[in-house]
Amino acid sequence: MKKPLIAIPIGDCAGVGPEITVKALVSDIVRESADCIVIGSGKVLEKAISLTGVNLKIKKVSDPGEGDYQDGILNLIDLDNIDMDKFQYGVVQAMCGKAAYEYIAKSIELAMAGKADAVATTPINKEALHAAEVPFIGHTEIFGALTDTPDPLTMFETNGLRVFFLTRHLSLLQMLGQIRKDKIVACVKECMEALRRLGVTEGTMAVAGLNPHCGEHGLFGWDEVNEIEPAVKQLQAEGYKVAGPIGADSVFHQAAMGKYNSVLSLYHDQGHIATKTLDFEKTISITNGMPILRTSVDHGTAFDIAGKNIVSEVSMVEAIRLAAKYAPNFVKKAE
Repeated sequence: MKKPLIAIPIGDCAGVGPEITVKALVSDIVRESADCIVIGSGKVLEKAISLTGVNLKIKKVSDPGEGDYQDGILNLIDLDNIDMDKFQYGVVQAMCGKAAYEYIAKSIELAMAGKADAVATTPINKEALHAAEVPFIGHTEIFGALTDTPDPLTMFETNGLRVFFLTRHLSLLQMLGQIRKDKIVACVKECMEALRRLGVTEGTMAVAGLNPHCGEHGLFGWDEVNEIEPAVKQLQAEGYKVAGPIGADSVFHQAAMGKYNSVLSLYHDQGHIATKTLDFEKTISITNGMPILRTSVDHGTAFDIAGKNIVSEVSMVEAIRLAAKYAPNFVKKAE
């Protein structure tokens, strides 16, 4: 059976992206689940192979169709955009920010053309992007713009626990202003569609509570009574399989045990703490709502350990595995 082809942009070269890429490619899990096409700098990857000691040989190609997808081969589209005389690990460099953007753009181009089945991204650095005058703050914004997706939807998955987010990068005070019935209803519908696209059609989605004990009918806040419960009731009346609000101190555990197929976290840390406590390294970000599938490690460039061969590749392995798992639902035919 043919394996899904996953495009891997190597991220910010000054960070751990190149290292986790080459380490992941020799993993048994990756070899068994996916074929991979890497987009990056050949010179940087040669350095990563040397310092990690992995048994890989680079095969440079201009198109994924030219690849040799056997064990021990790193198929590379080499954009050759790093000046090694100026390159340094662990340092914000405009050159690396610009290169990282170019790797991502190429991987999106391949997936949009049906030449790759999904994209699994490695870390980029916001400061480096800014220094390079790249007009995007991060991956999600780049993918949104280059796939013409106005509002991509983020989902975390770890060990079968799936978590969506009503709000993310807002202060707690700003977040409270977003806990509205109409916003919750619209978000749950988007999440349900995302699950359907991923092939998850069975089970019930849970909406997490906001206040301690879901507010205890107004004793600890009225958000559940005034906004969250009415949203859930409307969704149920429309035929959606949704439950809640359910106390945030228990709902994630219940979902991890299989009671719910996913959870809507109301704010950033509510969901991040739950997933990363369950399994920090295997918490993977999946960007939904786009015409292509993107998974990503949920750690940063780790400049402090870049180039030292001490970074773990577990998260990258899991990102590729999940990309391969869900890719069949997103496959486009190459033109």
